[in-house]
Amino acid sequence: MTKPPPPPPPLPPRPDGTSTSPTVASPTTILQPPSHRKRGPNPSKVFRVFRSVFRTFPIISPACGFHSPIPRSAPSTHHDGHIHGATRTTGTLFGYRKARISIAIQENSRSIPILVLELAVQTARFMQDMGTGLLRVALECEKKPGDRVRLLEEKIWSAFINGRRIGYAQRREPNQSDLHVLQLLHAVSMGAGVLPPHLADANDGELAYMRAHFDRVVGSKDSETFYMLNPETNSGPELSIFFVRI
Repeated sequence: MTKPPPPPPPLPPRPDGTSTSPTVASPTTILQPPSHRKRGPNPSKVFRVFRSVFRTFPIISPACGFHSPIPRSAPSTHHDGHIHGATRTTGTLFGYRKARISIAIQENSRSIPILVLELAVQTARFMQDMGTGLLRVALECEKKPGDRVRLLEEKIWSAFINGRRIGYAQRREPNQSDLHVLQLLHAVSMGAGVLPPHLADANDGELAYMRAHFDRVVGSKDSETFYMLNPETNSGPELSIFFVRI
């Protein structure tokens, strides 16, 4: 499995698995505004490694179908897997195996996240579904008259995975635990595995992660989609995350 490089000193306090008050990144954090990225490792290998990491979990097949009105297919892609007209971002899925999984979206692997979202599903369960192949996450919120809040700034979402409702997802400001994880992974453009054993939690298990490029497609002020694509196979998205205000 791919492992992150040794963390650059100094580091924030280790995560303890408990809830903390949201903390905005300080000016001294290693996370910086967008910068040029170096070419990452082979994308096909990353996806194969990710699936093999969690293949030991018992597989639970997701429900068929998908919640309307989410699109059923990704936009057409170029030969390199990049969606025409999309913006390339970095997405990180992370969490203790027995705790809820979080999704962080960054403009690049070294920038402060523009979105941190916590799903009401255990990390291990999410990885089980991920191991079955194509995974679609739909996040819906209610459109309110006169509301000028940007779509990704909505706080609470109804959440669905492959058409199965899992409860809610909640947006939060990045706290110290989130920034710690992203700082440890700042030099990783694509990869999957678990973070060092000393970060594990006695009750919730290892801290697992997956990081990859996501293509961001803005449909309207009420719909956006993030597609995690495998550039070498050009076979469509491995993971799609839909944000819809209805």
